[in-house]
Amino acid sequence: MRRTVDTFLERLLIVIVLIMLLAVVWQVISRYVLGSPSTFTDEIASYSLIWLGLFGAAYATGKELHLAIDLIPKNTIAKSPRFFHGFVTFFVIVFAILVMVIGGLRLCWLTWVLEQKSAVLKIPLAFVYLVLPLSGLLIVYYSFDSYQQKLKIL
Repeated sequence: MRRTVDTFLERLLIVIVLIMLLAVVWQVISRYVLGSPSTFTDEIASYSLIWLGLFGAAYATGKELHLAIDLIPKNTIAKSPRFFHGFVTFFVIVFAILVMVIGGLRLCWLTWVLEQKSAVLKIPLAFVYLVLPLSGLLIVYYSFDSYQQKLKIL
């Protein structure tokens, strides 16, 4: 299952980067070669960057490449690694569920009810914000899976 999620997420990130690249290249061509700047490419590049950043954060969590700040000395962690890995995993999951999944779903629902649309593309902003709960669910999945793998090792 993990490999399937990794492969899907890798391919999704590649597609998002390609979409962003094409939007930026078209913006440059339309502005400097054609003399008439495209109006929709700015929104596509912006929304692609949002999706790339959040799905990239989920992917980094799965590869355990996420940002870590060492506040506790390593020799203290070495005395009780199961506790500290569980402690960190617990708070990552709580943050992902409360802020990203629940908060993201509330944001999607609110923008859907208020019928907010993007200025140029006229797509519902709920679709743009849907990346929050989706990436939050991926972070929860990766955190659980990584913790289970660490328990087997420890």
